[in-house]
Amino acid sequence: MKKVRIFLVALVAFMLLPFQPATQAATPQNGTMMQYFEWYLPNDGAHWNRLNTDATNLKNLGITTVWIPPAYKGTSQNDVGYGAYDLYDLGEFNQKGTTRTKYGTRAQLQSAITSLKNQGIGVYGDVVMNHKGGADYTEQVQAVEVNPNNRNQETSGAYTISAWTGFNFPGRNNTHSSFKWRWYHFDGTDWDQSRSLSRIYKFRGDGKAWDNEVSGEFGNYDYLMYADVDFEHPEVKQEMKNWGKWYVNTLNLDGFRLDAVKHIKHDYIQEWLTDVRRTTGKQLFTVAEYWQNDLGAINNYLAKTGYTHSVFDVPLHYNFQQAGNSGGFYDMSKIFDNTVVKQHPTLAVTIVDNHDSQPGQSLESTVAPWFKPLAYAMIMTRQQGYPTLFYGDFYGTKGNSGREIPNLSAKLDPILKARKDLAYGTQHDYLNHQDVIGWTREGVTDRAKSGLATILSDGPGGSKWMYVGTRNAGEVWRDKTGNSTRTVTINNDGWGEFFVNGGSVSIYGE
Repeated sequence: MKKVRIFLVALVAFMLLPFQPATQAATPQNGTMMQYFEWYLPNDGAHWNRLNTDATNLKNLGITTVWIPPAYKGTSQNDVGYGAYDLYDLGEFNQKGTTRTKYGTRAQLQSAITSLKNQGIGVYGDVVMNHKGGADYTEQVQAVEVNPNNRNQETSGAYTISAWTGFNFPGRNNTHSSFKWRWYHFDGTDWDQSRSLSRIYKFRGDGKAWDNEVSGEFGNYDYLMYADVDFEHPEVKQEMKNWGKWYVNTLNLDGFRLDAVKHIKHDYIQEWLTDVRRTTGKQLFTVAEYWQNDLGAINNYLAKTGYTHSVFDVPLHYNFQQAGNSGGFYDMSKIFDNTVVKQHPTLAVTIVDNHDSQPGQSLESTVAPWFKPLAYAMIMTRQQGYPTLFYGDFYGTKGNSGREIPNLSAKLDPILKARKDLAYGTQHDYLNHQDVIGWTREGVTDRAKSGLATILSDGPGGSKWMYVGTRNAGEVWRDKTGNSTRTVTINNDGWGEFFVNGGSVSIYGE
């Protein structure tokens, strides 16, 4: 009874306390993804170790998530990962003449991920499921040749080819999965071993046809390379879901980058992602690579996949490329026109360059080095979009003599710091001039000295009066990039005149 009286007294005392409103959540740090690889990394097996030792530096730069390259066994040790052979071999089994991948071993990868997680950095895994390469043996398959420029047009009768479609992964010996791939798990290929003949072959039999709901380029762009996976086949659909769950749980992933989605049946992407999210119990942020400079096609993909994930803003990348190549005559007021970030700001993952657009690649469309600081300022200091830092821009690229991307870390460091520390609060746009554009962020009360003014010019330079908010009145702002030595005192009405040099960018803050 005594205990009951004590409890009641305590309860009454608690009820008499003044109401305490819930504490307002602090403004979270801006999200910044880093693509932590480029195409020509050395085949030294040391990349996971480099990532491991770089974790603290990445945290200090403001990187919140890292997109790692395809972590599984490819067609050879030197494979970048997009010639995917065994999705269950993360550098663990002796297959294709090697145990490690180009990047290292499974143990090294898991150690790197642990280091990233200890720094509060999330990890996105690259998903290559459109095709499989490096088959273990050939099979006899009935197939027809199709016109490469219109894959719906058959250009031969059916005949038997010797196709590299048999995958039994002998080095793994059923560890992690006992699934074996056979010809009927694929829609087509591009090589007849019996005739040493390169064609685009569509398989016959077993109800085979190109998957629908893919890009309409070349009539039907289901086929890209190697043995093309059939996402109509029920065994394939289930196996890929099983693998997705395994991949997430094995590496403790926080999300995905989906490769080559314009070649994959769109509704299966949604089905697969929904299933993996459900079976892992994770939200799994996901960004898809639909590489086409066509906002309409990307809009169609987003709609067909139920707006369940983000896409890279490929049209914005091409706008950056065109602006950088225009010698100062690009209309900068239109730089965000016809882009994902303008139409779908919460679904846009913004990029400047990546491993496909870098020099020497089939999709080469490299942004001019002089323009890259401007482009990065456009994706890093604005409210819209989820920006990506390319490893090749920050650390430089190799392997294409005379045309490599230089190490731009000295120019990008202050832009990354501005995103981490300053780019918060209400945004005001001044995208109203063909040469000089800018925007401001007013800052937030719980991040000291936050707020900024970005101004850039592809032409002779100039200035803009821009509003940064009355909360910043009286402050003296300086260019954090060091490109301009001018100081700006914010007047009592919250305005300042900000200057930029020709072909340059300045980011002002307190």
